[in-house]
Amino acid sequence: MLRNEKILITGPTSQVALPLARELARDNEVHGLARLSRDADVARLREIGVRPLRVDLASAALDAVPDDFTYVVNMAVVKTGGFAYDLAANAEGAGRLVAHCRRAKGFLHVSSGGVYRYAGQRALREDDRLGDNHQALFPTYSISKIAAETVMRFAAQEFGVPTTIARLSVPYGDNGGWPFYHLLMMRGGADIPIHPEQPNVYNLLHEDDYVAQIPKLLAAARVPAVTVNWGGDVASIEEWCAYLGELTGLEPRFQHTTDAFGSLQLDLTRMHELIGPARVPWRDGIRRMVQARAPELLQ
Repeated sequence: MLRNEKILITGPTSQVALPLARELARDNEVHGLARLSRDADVARLREIGVRPLRVDLASAALDAVPDDFTYVVNMAVVKTGGFAYDLAANAEGAGRLVAHCRRAKGFLHVSSGGVYRYAGQRALREDDRLGDNHQALFPTYSISKIAAETVMRFAAQEFGVPTTIARLSVPYGDNGGWPFYHLLMMRGGADIPIHPEQPNVYNLLHEDDYVAQIPKLLAAARVPAVTVNWGGDVASIEEWCAYLGELTGLEPRFQHTTDAFGSLQLDLTRMHELIGPARVPWRDGIRRMVQARAPELLQ
């Protein structure tokens, strides 16, 4: 892990970023940048040793933000559904951040597998076609992520900042994630929407793995920016919901609809060459997630 560095993390109170912020704050000076509209979020960051920075990347100037960070990890994402605001926050804000932190030794921009055009069960490579993958549920998400990647590539070269763009699949762990939402739906007796072209396959990445891999992704940063898929074990929604059922006795009910996200498996060849594979088997990670967040449901 990184030690004695000055690190900026955006979106630090999110499900994905909070475990990272907590871990990095043990041995580094960590600042957490977000809108932080709730005082409880500010207090939560301070409790884990993170210095909060109240900034809206869509509009605010960065005058109050230090410019001497050694590393920047951009995990912030805005999904209001309004294109003007979301593009300003996710794409323009990312570029503004690179310009401000141009002295950084490494910049990690966390993108999404949701930038790819739907291609069934085929594992998608970094050079595959992009598309508006998440439009049915999040109309601005995929387009904002694609725009942000483009801005990041320009900014990395324009300001000479070594950058990695990591297209994250499905993160989960003790802090929750998509499989945990499915567990809540199973507990409530709600139908889980899945695409009719089955199986619905993704790459589950446990928080232990992504926290451990962040320093490697920062070390891999280059000019021009490096783009890499980022994920772990291959598993389908059908598989992990069935396993949640084994653990809890709850029965998953599926609703087949083309409005659901389709299969989005990533080809991890480049990732494995660059930073190595993930280590946590998905069943172990799912069991740990249930134990941490809903132990009363375990049989």
